[in-house]
Amino acid sequence: MKNYKSLKDLTNKVVLITGASGGLGEQIAYQVAKKGAIVVACARRKEKLDVVVENCQNLSKRLAYAYQLDISKPEEVEKVVNEVEEEVGPVSVLINNAGYGSYGVIENVSIEEARNQFEVNLFGLARLVQLVLPHMRKNKTGKIINISSMAGRVTTYMGAWYHATKYALEAFSDALRMEAKPFGIDVVIVEPGGIKTNWGIIAAQHLKESSKGTDYEEEANRAAERMHKSYTSDRLSNPKLIAETIVKAVNSKQPKTRYLVGYGAKASVFFHMVLPTRLFDRVIKNVV
Repeated sequence: MKNYKSLKDLTNKVVLITGASGGLGEQIAYQVAKKGAIVVACARRKEKLDVVVENCQNLSKRLAYAYQLDISKPEEVEKVVNEVEEEVGPVSVLINNAGYGSYGVIENVSIEEARNQFEVNLFGLARLVQLVLPHMRKNKTGKIINISSMAGRVTTYMGAWYHATKYALEAFSDALRMEAKPFGIDVVIVEPGGIKTNWGIIAAQHLKESSKGTDYEEEANRAAERMHKSYTSDRLSNPKLIAETIVKAVNSKQPKTRYLVGYGAKASVFFHMVLPTRLFDRVIKNVV
């Protein structure tokens, strides 16, 4: 197999980041900008993207670009990729960060909401991959970084649909890695643990709302309170740590296939592997 040129130098490389208007996505944008990349920041909230792009330009002294994108809408995904390729250039690095967690008991979560999680966390991501691959194959180089979660390795209490999307993303990424490798394209999965963003607070609120007035309400409220407490604690990792890990993967000539990083990630996966299943169930029910 040929050894194609690596993407170690990000100078003037086009890096497209989804979910870039805040939290982890914002930090990723800043870190790749520092490495000289041309940042293409995508998210639903255009007004917040404009601030991120301005900051990226100040960091890199290069142009950065903002594109409003709802990744759950295939027509928007196709439109944005076409515009980026025409106005900026072919995507060298795709960082699939957009996603959300909607916790709730399986019986209480509508199939419509479950489908929407898959549209955002998997199918929208997959469509983006399909659209950027042709230029990467032609250029015999490229990197696709899929932001999964330790939630793709460990299932927590009352989070079935969110975990289903992340477990699916893990399998999708493994298959994609094997398919893309002959064309010099690396596929990397990043699996963050608990990080200081609004993700857990929003997920906890969804859990409360979906369980209100049901037989699960009391237990769901307790689980939501534990989740809220966990995601407002000082123990969680700074998003900058995860962003730096992602840049490390992008800059690596031979990146790892997976980066398990952040608060609780390695410990959770380890105990999931070694503890008997029912014992782990009891433990995890009292944590989240």
